[in-house]
Amino acid sequence: MITVNSKQVVDEVLCHGNPSYIPLGTYAIDCDIAERILGHKTYVRDKVGTWLALQAGRRDEVVQSLKEDSVELFRKLPCIDVIIAFKEAALLPPVNAPVPVMNKLNDTTWQAEDGTVYQISYESNDVTIVAYPQREYSPEDFAGRDFSAPDESVYEAYDYLTAAMRGDRFLVGCAGGFEVMPMPGGMENGLALYLLEPGTIQAAIQQNVAHGRFLDRYYIRKGIDQVFVEMDPATTRAPLISPELFRQLCLPAMKERIEHIKRFRDRVFLHSCGNTLSLMDMFIEAGVDCNQSLQTGAGMDIGVLKERYGDKMVYWGGVSVEKLIVGTPEDVRQDVRDAFGKAAHDGGFILGPSHSIAYGTKYDNFMAMIDEHDKLKYKIGG
Repeated sequence: MITVNSKQVVDEVLCHGNPSYIPLGTYAIDCDIAERILGHKTYVRDKVGTWLALQAGRRDEVVQSLKEDSVELFRKLPCIDVIIAFKEAALLPPVNAPVPVMNKLNDTTWQAEDGTVYQISYESNDVTIVAYPQREYSPEDFAGRDFSAPDESVYEAYDYLTAAMRGDRFLVGCAGGFEVMPMPGGMENGLALYLLEPGTIQAAIQQNVAHGRFLDRYYIRKGIDQVFVEMDPATTRAPLISPELFRQLCLPAMKERIEHIKRFRDRVFLHSCGNTLSLMDMFIEAGVDCNQSLQTGAGMDIGVLKERYGDKMVYWGGVSVEKLIVGTPEDVRQDVRDAFGKAAHDGGFILGPSHSIAYGTKYDNFMAMIDEHDKLKYKIGG
């Protein structure tokens, strides 16, 4: 009997061939589920804990946890075929970087020296920017910037996981950035600039593209199989800007970034939340090979996508993250069965959640997804 590994199977899927089985990928596994599997506390995907530890100067402690625990986590989950290596084994500040000075406003809110306000949520285990410095932007703000090579220590945990899993799983790594739809000054201010100051947006995009091209040689690491980029251009109802404006301002940058990334690897995965149906043709035109994060609650039905674009795009998803959090194990199993029925034919499909194994996911629901996938993975005819 000829055995195949995750890398071979995902390669078959990306070529729109007939895989030996339907692979499973999870995008990221947040710390509550990771800790349940590991049996101990971890900084893996503990966004609040990691942020606070770095603020306290405990970088070494975080790095050691990310290294050891990310490897142990995936050793205990051999069913996961696709690993996005920089999610569990996150990139961190350089080893000798000074700790940013923060003014603690209250138990959950801090203000940086530049006026940016950060807020942590223990309920969602997240850190968000809730206020940006008040300023006006012009094209001159995005001109004449010099770029410098990153310190190699930022990749400590990332490289460690990659070395441990190389050849065993299909590893997807990061690029030098993919800010092709920037929002200077935050979402509200940024969206206004798209309508009122498109020249400023174009300047920001051009700088981001140049920076990404410069950094690709450092961020696209040895040992990864393909590259994963991220962009969230839509709400659950529609794109944040019109498809026409996206085509005019953002699509050329997408094409340029993907073309440059493909000098290093030949496939690009895109994480893109929201209802992006009206942008899908442009994603394909830009050179995206696999679309991850099919937000079912936003109308991104894998059956519709497979029918319309299945010969041009690989789709990764099918299990509602909402059901993983608030549903029952049977709800999750039904999502797996439905996804197989709609997409497990003619290649081009990776099963996974519609976003991540998000904080608050029920352990029994996570295990139900894995178990149902294991039952059906070889039934590639749907």
